[in-house]
Amino acid sequence: MQIGQFTQALENWAPISFQEDYDNCGLLVGNPETICTGVLCSLDCTEAVVDEAIEKGCNLIVSHHPIIFKGIKQFDQNSYVARTVLKAIQNNIAIYAIHTNLDNLLDGVNKTLADSLHLENRRILSPKPGYKDKNGSEIGSGLIGELPLETDEAAFLKWVKEKFKLEVLKHTPFTGKTLKTIALCGGAGSFLIGDAKAQKADCFITSDLKYHEFFEADGKLLLVDIGHGESEQWVSDLIVAYLTGKFPTFAVLQSLVCTQPITYLK
Repeated sequence: MQIGQFTQALENWAPISFQEDYDNCGLLVGNPETICTGVLCSLDCTEAVVDEAIEKGCNLIVSHHPIIFKGIKQFDQNSYVARTVLKAIQNNIAIYAIHTNLDNLLDGVNKTLADSLHLENRRILSPKPGYKDKNGSEIGSGLIGELPLETDEAAFLKWVKEKFKLEVLKHTPFTGKTLKTIALCGGAGSFLIGDAKAQKADCFITSDLKYHEFFEADGKLLLVDIGHGESEQWVSDLIVAYLTGKFPTFAVLQSLVCTQPITYLK
């Protein structure tokens, strides 16, 4: 099968038109007419992931984060982006990114977080007006749902830390209320704090919050930062499961490379 058959399947699931204006989704490197020898799925595309693709005989890498995000003015050895792209080109490996178009689906990135927390009655936190997915469901940023049972704040955070295998998490002071309605946004979600408050969420879980953004909770909800990579740790599983369902006899592999660029001193 051609690489284009895989990219078309991905775009039937998460159309490019669903991406945010600032994003760079789609086939970033490669020829869609090239015969595909194997697909490797990862959260990020790095030199190590390209090396893994070479070793495993895969000539298509599907990553969540686009390796080419900002403009590249020079292809030299001083930039990890340029080195990664050059290595892929030199080894005839295509790179495809499925980023905010997958974030914006109800059954996309945020589903992996909601599944882990067993959230019920799920809906998009901030719908994108005029857009629907192929099933007629709203698309947009974030997700909001309900826990099966109300829970204490301290107990909930301990559970989140265990479920997501976190070394650390950051949160605002406890509100003193029990938690039932939970809002989520995998990746950087500070722009949704107002939406979470407006929809009466008891807690909003996301990442990449700046110091002053924690003040925006204003005692109205529990604001939790679990880390960017940690909030998207199951995205590659999601992509593998989707492509395997579409191409059950083809080699769709999950990368074993840890691309997490952050470590914690214990």
